[in-house]
Amino acid sequence: MTTLFDKAIAAARALPDQMQDDIARALLALAEEQGASVPLTSSERAAVERSRAAAARGDFASDDEVRAAWAMHGL
Repeated sequence: MTTLFDKAIAAARALPDQMQDDIARALLALAEEQGASVPLTSSERAAVERSRAAAARGDFASDDEVRAAWAMHGL
């Protein structure tokens, strides 16, 4: 394991459980062979469906809402 990877894992361990799970899913998706997928939970599938429905309605976050979300994570 590289030093940078160790550092990233240490940083992830300090996050709330849900964020750790999000990071784990992203990491698994990156590590899998191309075309492979990580199964979604029923609540994740429901969230995707809500997002698709919102997009179909044209219901998107405002620029201010996006900035606030990024700021909440120090970005």
